[in-house]
Amino acid sequence: MWGHQHGAFSMYKRTPSRDYSAVMDVEENSALSQSSMDVETKNPSWWLSFPHVVVATISSFLFGYHLGVVNEPLESISLDLGFSGNTLAEGLVVSTCLGGALIGSLFSGWIADGLGRRRAFQLCALPMIIGASTSATTKSLAGMLIGRFLVGTGMGVGPPVAALYVTEVSPASVRGTYGSFIQIATCLGLMGALFIGIPVKEIAGWWRICFWVSTIPAGLLAFAMMFCAESPHWLYKQGRSAEAEAEFERLLGGSHVKYAMVELSKLDRGDEADTVKLSELLYGRHFRVVYIGSTLFALQQLSGINAVFYFSSSVFKSAGVPSDVANVFIGVANLSGSVIAMLLMDKLGRKVLLLWSFFGMTISMVLQVAAANTYVSGAAYLYLSVGGMLMFVLTFALGAGPVPGLLLPEIFSSRIRTKAMAFCMSVHWVINFFVGLLFLRLLEQLGPPLLYSIFASVCMMAVVFVKKNVMETKGKSLQEIEFALLPQE
Repeated sequence: MWGHQHGAFSMYKRTPSRDYSAVMDVEENSALSQSSMDVETKNPSWWLSFPHVVVATISSFLFGYHLGVVNEPLESISLDLGFSGNTLAEGLVVSTCLGGALIGSLFSGWIADGLGRRRAFQLCALPMIIGASTSATTKSLAGMLIGRFLVGTGMGVGPPVAALYVTEVSPASVRGTYGSFIQIATCLGLMGALFIGIPVKEIAGWWRICFWVSTIPAGLLAFAMMFCAESPHWLYKQGRSAEAEAEFERLLGGSHVKYAMVELSKLDRGDEADTVKLSELLYGRHFRVVYIGSTLFALQQLSGINAVFYFSSSVFKSAGVPSDVANVFIGVANLSGSVIAMLLMDKLGRKVLLLWSFFGMTISMVLQVAAANTYVSGAAYLYLSVGGMLMFVLTFALGAGPVPGLLLPEIFSSRIRTKAMAFCMSVHWVINFFVGLLFLRLLEQLGPPLLYSIFASVCMMAVVFVKKNVMETKGKSLQEIEFALLPQE
């Protein structure tokens, strides 16, 4: 979804390496540079970078799996661990994971910059394995919460690192398609959790198996990353230009390396070696893009989507729909919307998809409000509640789901990219935490009509915000986007 038709290798306008850029500045004025401009018009083969992207998206699969793993088994978990009927404890089982994700996301930028992208992936897999094992073997609520917190720390590191890595190793011609793999992998993870949770009511203790299963892809991620390419952009930023060239050769092919390095050197700025402070993200030149990114994530979470994923079983049960059937339909709607978004992202653009997505979510929540009113009953209630819920998930997956995570690496300048991603993901997890913790209680106290009306209002606010603040990035180079959004000093 990040693919742009603005000329090959615009993606390589990244971080500096002063020694190499000094050499390349000379080359850019030479016949060699001109020759590169003439010869390197053919896009590199997509299959060279494809395996590396697939391995990276295992982290997104785990992200989706752990978001949905307690959905169906939550009732069985509460019975076995002795907190059945305690909605606050049930909310903690969900939201403790999100609290851990907040901690992980706060440090994700520093981990990705300090250790590199590959080691960051391996590091995020470790607490996922330990945490899932703890949850699978626990006999108390406290043990479950500890396990969920550990899993959450890995979840907090994974998504921002995956977005960075996929952007940095993908050829520009397929960056959009590869970027969409993140959302599709997340959907597959959610669907996997829903499918594996189906036997939970028939088989005692099956919820423990649901947690054990997640250790397999986590272990695979840690192992397979040993054989994947490190981000050439991170290596270049570390001054390891020879290694960056070698990784470009693995990802693009030998004939494209020189031009990729020339393009990578073009963002050489003296201030890029400086440490990015949090204060720089909150005011001054960078405030606008950080404001846009964090607000998009806030609106995404306040729309109510994760309330749907976490507690869809409870909502559908009240509508008289078997939860396993409802969960399957939700997974299919989510995946279908993500695939459609992948096909449309580089044709219609990010902003158009965001606008229509949030507008569709507004209509869907209006249907839910109508279904929740007392004068609607029988078949009408079934169609409005189930249809509205499925439409909400579908329209979310068309834009509000995938676009924010794909848009942020585009609008953030190379200097602040990792830290700004970490900050915005932290906003994402804070709101996600409170939605997961309070949704059932708010549903009880406010009632469905009022709560769904609030969600609908948030979605409509998102339409207005996107219209006024989000610029279209389709077809623009990273330098053009940075120039348009970042005031020049």
